[in-house]
Amino acid sequence: MPAEQLESFLDNPAMREALSIVFERSEEGTDEVQWADVSDALSSGQWGRLIESGVLVSGGTGFTLANPDRVQQTLEEHGPLSDTAEGVDEIESESWAWYDKAAGVTALVLFAGYWNTGIRNIIASVDNLLLAPIVDMLPFYAVIILLAIVTGLYSTVLQARLMDHEKMQAYQERMNELKERKEEAKERGDDEALEQIQEEQMEAAGDQLGMFKLQFRPMVWIMLLTIPVFLWLRWKVRGGHLGVGETGMILPLAGAVSWQEPLLGPMRTWIVWYFLCSMASRQIIQKTLNIQTSPSSSS
Repeated sequence: MPAEQLESFLDNPAMREALSIVFERSEEGTDEVQWADVSDALSSGQWGRLIESGVLVSGGTGFTLANPDRVQQTLEEHGPLSDTAEGVDEIESESWAWYDKAAGVTALVLFAGYWNTGIRNIIASVDNLLLAPIVDMLPFYAVIILLAIVTGLYSTVLQARLMDHEKMQAYQERMNELKERKEEAKERGDDEALEQIQEEQMEAAGDQLGMFKLQFRPMVWIMLLTIPVFLWLRWKVRGGHLGVGETGMILPLAGAVSWQEPLLGPMRTWIVWYFLCSMASRQIIQKTLNIQTSPSSSS
């Protein structure tokens, strides 16, 4: 077996682990091994590649390593398996606690307020008890600014606290590593490596679910505040609950516009103003408090 081929095996974390297992269970190459001896740890594809490449050669009743000394030396030179290969179990997503699930159910009920008038009116009426004093003191456009700042601060802090950035980065690094190896295998025209990488991608499919759960957990808690605020704004504007003289505002380029007037496509003025204030406040809060809301890219 050429040394270059052995090196290519060890550059592949999955095949490196497979070769290490075969080396260990063959008593460092002194005994023969059969498929039944390693089937609990190797895939049939990995076993087949070891035989096809000449790493394993036929013996009396099983297979033996063609050059156990070279395999041992090369494994020692490469050291322990990389974090990407060993850390699969470590980055498995954690199950939501009961309070996360309760928050999710509550968010779904609140979300139904977008379509159900009864739910929307109940939520907005409760919100109005808290917000009425503020509405009496400030013009409506300033109330929207204040709400955008509050929800922006709440959202930013929650996302920073509840998001496991290390796990998110581990997920992303693992997927990027598989993508890079796949591109390299395509450039080499290595069909065997492509097949193995595709198997690994199938095994890593659960990472997508894990990433989704990590990302969605803070969103559930954020929606507990942002949905009631948005429903109250909708109730206030579309329900005719604005005060006298609070029909709209003056915006750059657009001029005088009413709150219910479409401003950006079908989006009405109050929605556009709220989202602009919310995005601006989140950026300012993140910069001011130096809060990280996304995993840092690996160097």
